[in-house]
Amino acid sequence: MLTIFSLGKKIKSVQDLQSVVKTMKILAAVSIRQYERAVASLSEYARTLEMGFQILLQSAPMERFLPQRTNTKRYGIIIFGSEQGMCGQFNEQIAAFAEKDMRERGISPENRVILSIGTRLESRLNSSGISAEHIMSLPSSVFGITAKALEVILKIESWQSGGIADFFIIYFNEYLSGSTFRQKALQILPLNPDWMRDLETKKWESRSLPAFTMDRTQLTLSLIRQYLFTSLYRCFAESLASENASRMLSMQAAEKNIDDKLNDLLSVYHQKRQTTITEELLDIVSGFEALTE
Repeated sequence: MLTIFSLGKKIKSVQDLQSVVKTMKILAAVSIRQYERAVASLSEYARTLEMGFQILLQSAPMERFLPQRTNTKRYGIIIFGSEQGMCGQFNEQIAAFAEKDMRERGISPENRVILSIGTRLESRLNSSGISAEHIMSLPSSVFGITAKALEVILKIESWQSGGIADFFIIYFNEYLSGSTFRQKALQILPLNPDWMRDLETKKWESRSLPAFTMDRTQLTLSLIRQYLFTSLYRCFAESLASENASRMLSMQAAEKNIDDKLNDLLSVYHQKRQTTITEELLDIVSGFEALTE
């Protein structure tokens, strides 16, 4: 049976855990905000890139940007998970979504190579029957996203030049609001034909179409590389925001459980303390009566 002293120690431990959970919940909320700002900062840059593609498409047919048709499609798969724990079913959900989507697309293990981003994702992928040939860690803050995005671009270019993959799909958790997010698949290469067709037919905002003196091939490659960078940067930021949203949700559930546990312990503690006080008073009264007699 627990004594008052042992109950007090247990209550202190639960209160310390409660403080840690509250701190983690606050840190997750702050992190979500910084990743939201990072995504918002890409809007104007993405718009500038879109205008650059629009100028190119006005002067060259769309077919020049599309890959040649082949009998076998080789896929480069990039899946974003988490680097840290205590984020609920975050990794399980994206692993299950990627497995289901690849199965529906008919992407067999023989025709794909997988890059897993987030060291805690690998075991979840294995549970879903997916084997990742390459593993990369996630940045710890928004300031590390640029370097990681460039690292992924180099990996994509090496897969392309080595004939390993020519179609590239990203699976990540897209942040919505509050503590909600959803799983999403994004094909980054080849460029989306529907998107390019819309740009090709879209009316230019001013009367004169800007000209360029740079070599068309070099300009195209440069724009595609920047497009890859913005797409990957957004995926990194969205996934990290979603990870913290999932962690915040887990901390909210943990906080509720801790509150319930703490209330139970305090109730037992007060009851035990009251019983002890009553027993001590009875002992004093009994002793007084015995001395009086």
